[in-house]
Amino acid sequence: MVSKNADAEGRAITTIEGLPVRGDVTVKPLMSGDRMVMLEVHYSAGSASPVHVHRHESLCYVISGRAEATVGNESFTLGPGDVCLHPDGVPHDLKAIVDTTVIEVKSPSQPLEQFLGV
Repeated sequence: MVSKNADAEGRAITTIEGLPVRGDVTVKPLMSGDRMVMLEVHYSAGSASPVHVHRHESLCYVISGRAEATVGNESFTLGPGDVCLHPDGVPHDLKAIVDTTVIEVKSPSQPLEQFLGV
């Protein structure tokens, strides 16, 4: 019922949904439940996820840094404390303007290997 951040191992990823990421992106799985998973994602400045679509929805909360998020046809600049939603089936991406850390909550839960190249 408890996960300690210091005990979670970060994994460098190379793809999301089979598409290549740009730059250094690391995912740290923090905790999984029956219907959701929480991840800490670190983007180095200039790194980005490709435009991709998931079969789950995600909430993305910026802990630190600044990023440009595109969801569908809308783009947003996000900073600490900002949140965006990636709905199921909607194209989206995230580009780090500076080193950026986000928390993502994804539902339903699925194995990371199903959508990440780790």
